[in-house]
Amino acid sequence: MSKKAVILYSGGLDSTTCLAIAKAEGFEPYAMSFSYGQRHSVELELAKKNAGTVGAIDHMVVEFDYRKIGGSALTSDIDVPKEGVGNNIPVTYVPARNTIFLSFALGWAEVLGAFDIFIGVNALDYSGYPDCRPEYIAAFEQMANLATKAAVEGKGHFTIHTPLIHLTKAEIIGKGVALGVDYGRTHSCYDPTPEGIACGLCDSCRLRLKGFAEAGVTDPIRYAVKGEK
Repeated sequence: MSKKAVILYSGGLDSTTCLAIAKAEGFEPYAMSFSYGQRHSVELELAKKNAGTVGAIDHMVVEFDYRKIGGSALTSDIDVPKEGVGNNIPVTYVPARNTIFLSFALGWAEVLGAFDIFIGVNALDYSGYPDCRPEYIAAFEQMANLATKAAVEGKGHFTIHTPLIHLTKAEIIGKGVALGVDYGRTHSCYDPTPEGIACGLCDSCRLRLKGFAEAGVTDPIRYAVKGEK
């Protein structure tokens, strides 16, 4: 018998692969996306358009304006870096974003009677965000089981699934291709053109292009420029 699971689904490569994995593992995917004033809202529009196509039973879009807090190139008037992936936490880090996203997912999961949440965080081919690390996920899972009525009353144990966390971008793409993911329905760019075309130079574009090259698969989306990987 299949179980319900809440999937954090941005419309990007990783979250779409994560949804496909959840479905392949026998879960009924309930997709959750966020409209928070992000610069790369084209990704959200793809999520709205494609959630049902990629297998979501239901799709919820939560709206709030994180531009009021700022502190990130994705929510403020700060230039998105285009020089390549560095070693420091970049300005595209959004303060406490995954904590907020997971909290909304936890609330919806409790209402749905679901005890499984999937998030496509990755600790290898990524930009070094602190809320993508295994120890952070473990801490949030522990908190989830302390903070919810369903867990405290013994109705179930919440599990945060991170099936991509130890995979390279190429391995993620290979897994998605094997599951039939159409990456033409995804978008990863932090700073797309006004027409919604990926810039090709931001960290996210570079990591995506590098992953497709290493996987030996053609990236089906358009780029304004294809930067060095």
